[in-house]
Order: sequence, then structure tokens, then C-alpha cells
Amino acid sequence: MKLTKTNSDKLTIELTMVIAPEDYAEASRKRLAECRRNADFKGFRKGNVPASLVKKVYGPQILADAVNETIGKGLQQCIDEEHLHILGEPLSSEKQPEVSWVDGEEFTFVFDLALTPEVNVEVSKDDEVPQYTVTVSAKEKSEMAENMKKYYEAQKLEKTDEEIEKEVAERLKENYKAEAEWRLTKDIRAFYVAKSGIEIPEAFLKRWLLQANAGKVTEEQMEKEFPGFVEDFKWQLVRGFLMKKYDFKIEMDDLREAATANMKYQYAMYGINEVPQDVLDDAVKSMLQDQKQIDRLAEQVEDKKVIEKLKEEMTISSKKISSEKFKALA
Repeated sequence: MKLTKTNSDKLTIELTMVIAPEDYAEASRKRLAECRRNADFKGFRKGNVPASLVKKVYGPQILADAVNETIGKGLQQCIDEEHLHILGEPLSSEKQPEVSWVDGEEFTFVFDLALTPEVNVEVSKDDEVPQYTVTVSAKEKSEMAENMKKYYEAQKLEKTDEEIEKEVAERLKENYKAEAEWRLTKDIRAFYVAKSGIEIPEAFLKRWLLQANAGKVTEEQMEKEFPGFVEDFKWQLVRGFLMKKYDFKIEMDDLREAATANMKYQYAMYGINEVPQDVLDDAVKSMLQDQKQIDRLAEQVEDKKVIEKLKEEMTISSKKISSEKFKALA
């Protein structure tokens, strides 16, 4: 097998693979033998069908499977020998020549590989992000108070103006506190993504995502959602770098704690704030048996660990802002 690697740019590689007959001969022989053992042809006992007949019927599939197996080994060989950290999966190149599937012939395949960009970001007290304290206008308080009065009247509940005003003040305070905390996390992520200066092979990523989600995502949807995906992806790279930098590990206790918080939140959404411990334990146990849920929880844990550490290492300044200006933030 002959492998030729050329750099299309600093993050994309074009790999040309020339596969000779001897490269896939052994894989073809094994697949033919396996196919012959399982072949069920009228007039022949199972396992005793002549190889020539099996090859005549199943030859094209055997050849394709053998060559694909050889391709897989060739790609892995290149990745291992060159110590490549690839992004996504190798894609068939637009330069791929037409293939004539003839047994005993040489095959040429061209692939595009994208490299995971290196990340190196320093964290210091010179890094500053504001934490907003939102001041609410009298108009906003008044509007919420009017809506709450109407609600309580409809429910035949008696509430004094003072009680409603107090409830409005508490609700708005808690709501904006939560939103300000969410905003702080968002701004910290954006700050370090920008500081890292990460470049990614966007054209390759679009192709890979469209191929990986074939039939699920249109090209139009991809174009619309791609900017958000890019920012999330860059943050994942930064977060991964910082997890290693600070030698953070994800323990089972971390996952269990995150799962518990998730389940409590879900129950609270249905108005159930006091969940029996045995019910909660069973729900958490079930969640931790689902690999997709574990992966999602692991991301949440990583985010929490990294963001909390960044808050300690950087400068979080206090900034007052009106609710109108806060809502207008990009």
C-alpha cells in the first residue's frame, strides 16, 4: 500500500492511498472462506459450495468489503504513524477518481482529513469579565404587579398591594440574578474562546456534519446553525485544554451529583419540589445507566469545574445595568 500525504492547509490533509492486489488479497480470501461456510445453495451441502460459484455470486460484495477493510487499516496506519489528532472522520475527497471494481486490479482513493487545532490559553488576573447587577425599572415592576393582580383575581385569591409588590420584587430579583449568572458564564466562555484564537477547518466541518447527519439536516439548516456550533465546538476545545491544565477528573460522585440536580429540576418543572429520596435515587440510577445521559452529564460537570476555576483565577468585576440594557445585550 502506498500512502501519500499532502497538506491542503495547516489544518487539512489530503491523503492518497494506492491499494495493490496483494494488499487486499488476504482479506478477500478470508471473506470468501467465511461466505462459503455460510452459503446455502440448492444441490450442495452447506459449507461445500464450490468457491468458484460463491465467488461468482458474491464476488463484488466480497471485493468491496475486502477493499474497505484495507482502506480502514490504511487510514488508521497513517493516523498512528504520523501521530495525527484528527477532527471528525476522514472524508472522501472531491478529487476522488472513478473506481472500477475489478478483482486483481489496483485501486486509488483520496481522502480529506482535518486536524484538531492546538489550544494554548493562559489565564490570569488581567482577564476581566463583568458580572451584572440588574436594576429593575418602576415600569417593569408596575406591569408585573398588574399581571399578578389579574391572576390572583381570576383565581379568587386575596392579596394586598403590599404583598403583591413584595412578591414582584422577590421574583424579579431572583429572575435577574439567575439570568445574570447565566450571562456571566456565557461571557467567560466567549472571552476565553476569543483569547485562544482557535482556528478550525470550517469547510471540512460543514461537509462532515452534513454527511454524518445525512437525511436529518439540510444544507440550509446547517448554514443557519453552524455559527452556534462553531462557538460551542471551540469552547469544548478550550474546556478540554483547561481540564488537563488544572488536572481535573470526572468522578462518579460528580456524575451522581449532576444527575440528582437534573432530576430535581425536572420534578420542579412539574411543581414537585419535595421528591421522596427513594424515587429520586431510582431516577438517578436509571439516568446513570444511559451512556448518552452520562456523556451529557460529563459535559455539565466539565463546564462547572472549569467555569468555577476560571472565576477564581480571573477578575470578575461588578457592573450595574438597567434591565432594558441587560435585555439588549447581544
